[in-house]
Amino acid sequence: MSFWRVLLSIICPPLAVIDKGCGSIIIVFLLWLCGWVPGVIAALVILNNPKN
Repeated sequence: MSFWRVLLSIICPPLAVIDKGCGSIIIVFLLWLCGWVPGVIAALVILNNPKN
């Protein structure tokens, strides 16, 4: 996980996971609409997943 990706996930979480697939973008976007903190946490979890 690069510094720029972490910074982007703090500023706008859906843009940080744009290369992880449509499902990840939708989940992070919906959580981001519910609140900023859940969106950031979801984006960081998805970015930190070693499988992808």
